[in-house]
Amino acid sequence: MKNVVVMGKGKLAIRIADWFLTSKDYRLAALVPVIPEPSWTESISEWARTKGVPIIESGHYKDLPQIQSGSEPLEFVMSVFYDKIIKAWFIERCNRILNLHNGPLPKYRGVSPINWALKNAETEHGVTIHEITPGIDDGPIIGQVKYSIYPDFDEVVDVYNRSLEYGWVLFQQTIPLLDKIRPRTQKDSDASYYSKLDNPRLGERSGFTREASNVATH
Repeated sequence: MKNVVVMGKGKLAIRIADWFLTSKDYRLAALVPVIPEPSWTESISEWARTKGVPIIESGHYKDLPQIQSGSEPLEFVMSVFYDKIIKAWFIERCNRILNLHNGPLPKYRGVSPINWALKNAETEHGVTIHEITPGIDDGPIIGQVKYSIYPDFDEVVDVYNRSLEYGWVLFQQTIPLLDKIRPRTQKDSDASYYSKLDNPRLGERSGFTREASNVATH
């Protein structure tokens, strides 16, 4: 049985943590929430408390007991919309560390991938599970699913909610096959990337809805 740490926030992170909690192959050793937790989604900390799962209250992976004690490496870490950059020293302490990214990598690396996809009038988006490397969302791909989006009428929240469902299916289909999957290197020439510094250019796609975005900017 492998020990696993889940880092992240929201509904999908809770579903994934619960999957590990009930799995016969994994032991959910700890949960590292995004702090402060966003008010617009379910609290993963509250979920963990009801299940008796140890929580890193600071929200920082450096405070995991294995890191503090300098003992054995972390067997498996799963990041689901975690908000901190994962440093190289932490990656080196993990036997395996994966991230679930809300975009069709190598396209839409970085922040707000759904917002940018709609801003750019894409008709297809995706969810990717990839290995975490010291770069930003550029690690080898483990699994990916792509799905249709409709920029003419989709709001960011519509695609976000859709992505949670596709992400959940991808996770369930991928994790049991982890030991068999050969990760594939991302093609950097096909990559696109957005940082927080780019967010002012999102305009009416900056928020969950165009109406809310327009209100916020006026």
